[in-house]
Amino acid sequence: MLLLAVDTATPAVTVALYDGESVLAESNQVDARRHGELLLPSVDKVLAEAGVKLEAVTGIVVGVGPGPYTGLRVGLVTASTFASVLGVPVHGLCTLDGLAYAAGAAGIEGPFTVATDARRKEVYWARYEDPRTRVGQPAVDRPADIAERVAGLPSVGQGARLYPEVFTDARDPEHQSAAALAALAAQRLAAGAEFLPVTPLYLRRPDAEVPKNYKVVTPK
Repeated sequence: MLLLAVDTATPAVTVALYDGESVLAESNQVDARRHGELLLPSVDKVLAEAGVKLEAVTGIVVGVGPGPYTGLRVGLVTASTFASVLGVPVHGLCTLDGLAYAAGAAGIEGPFTVATDARRKEVYWARYEDPRTRVGQPAVDRPADIAERVAGLPSVGQGARLYPEVFTDARDPEHQSAAALAALAAQRLAAGAEFLPVTPLYLRRPDAEVPKNYKVVTPK
């Protein structure tokens, strides 16, 4: 097993190479505006540090969100392209699940909340019973609207750091880790678990839309 994991659903551009037992190399950069610019050089860096050729990869792991449209699609398109060129499977995982798994490695047992920045004064979030067990589906909400539901729970992710009045016990990790995503994927592969389709999990429509009820002007 040699998994190449990528995630661009959050401000973190994160890449890791995982051999089924340990992380061979990883790269983590936080820059919400440069996903497209940073991802491929990060992949090259990780492969070079591990001394591995891309052709040796046996599977691709990618975070499918939730996340903002522009950044999220960079990772998904890249992962799908690599999988197609190499002829290997691509495994989609919820980005929040990767953060939850990383939280477990940091010592959080549960229950707890994962929250990432959804912009527009909202967060993408989900509750977890433990680092591997999510309660329900991810959602997008204003923090004040979910205050009672997350009250008293530890929380991880950048979204929790942005709204300390709601997420009163924010802890590390703050950002996504492809290393954690790869390790979680390896466990699910060993258990024969299903993965998510490699399609973007937006939870809301993108900002750019075709205007409704516009007038069609045709020459007479």
